[in-house]
Amino acid sequence: MLSIGIVGLPNVGKSTLFKALTNKQVDIQNYPFTTIDPNVGVVAVPDERLKPLAELSNSKKIINTTIEFYDIAGLVKGASQGEGLGNKFLANIREVDAIAHVVRVFEDKNITHVHNKIDPVGDIEIIQTELDLADLQTKEKRADKKKSSPAGELPELDLLSEKKVIFVLNVSESQMSANWQPDDKLLEAMNGRDYVVLSTPLELILSEATEDEKKEYLAGFNMKEPGLDRLIKQSYKTLGLVTFLTTGEDETRAWTAHEGEAIPKASRAIHTDFEKLFIRAEVINWKTLLEAGGLVPARSKGLVRTVGRDYIITEGDVVEIKI
Repeated sequence: MLSIGIVGLPNVGKSTLFKALTNKQVDIQNYPFTTIDPNVGVVAVPDERLKPLAELSNSKKIINTTIEFYDIAGLVKGASQGEGLGNKFLANIREVDAIAHVVRVFEDKNITHVHNKIDPVGDIEIIQTELDLADLQTKEKRADKKKSSPAGELPELDLLSEKKVIFVLNVSESQMSANWQPDDKLLEAMNGRDYVVLSTPLELILSEATEDEKKEYLAGFNMKEPGLDRLIKQSYKTLGLVTFLTTGEDETRAWTAHEGEAIPKASRAIHTDFEKLFIRAEVINWKTLLEAGGLVPARSKGLVRTVGRDYIITEGDVVEIKI
């Protein structure tokens, strides 16, 4: 399962984000190191294609693909030297596929900043420096191991600074209303990496609201969808993942594959034996299937393609694997 570690300095909104993501009760207090062990929450990836496909197929159930979020203890300057909960932080971060780096942009006198000033660029640099220093230690240890075991093949280095990053720019509700966007300095600090702008208190409200209340809030902030949905979708894009679908009377379901993956390998998501037993597959784009009114009319119109082992899975493919 895809895993994202929520990281950042203390008191930037990590635990509020996690609570909104999972609606899981976590201890949110106004002091550093509230979160000591990483809380883990499994979240459904929003997918507006599943409901209409399920209705078309009269499916008994809908199953979204999922993503795992880890709420990791706040990092402080000197973490690579063991400051704060540094060692624990660095160990936890090694386990995840990507990092959601929460950066505080909002002003709030009631919530202390670990360095007593709001400085998103400086905060990004602190965490980046700590990851770089931790990687330097990893490389030094590797060099020592090479000296002591010249014949042995050592595994590939797992460097923290090479992990994919999505920046979560945490703004106030008033900044959200004003459509706040990062300035050139902040964009430069993020170095071309992906980011989403959201307000964690607003996301928490949205996550606890009824559907009608949610629509009202979103309209009030001129938002098409919650920031969390954008974060989850962006996580998929950042990691180079695509979603393909299966639909039938039993279930309509979303599955995860890597961009550029051939269909036999992608089909392992459905069952590990499918790659080996794969013969061919029937493939149609989800929108084309809906417009055709089902698989039978789609086949009669020649819209369903039969593909072999070399077919590359594409975002939004509805597939039927023949084994």
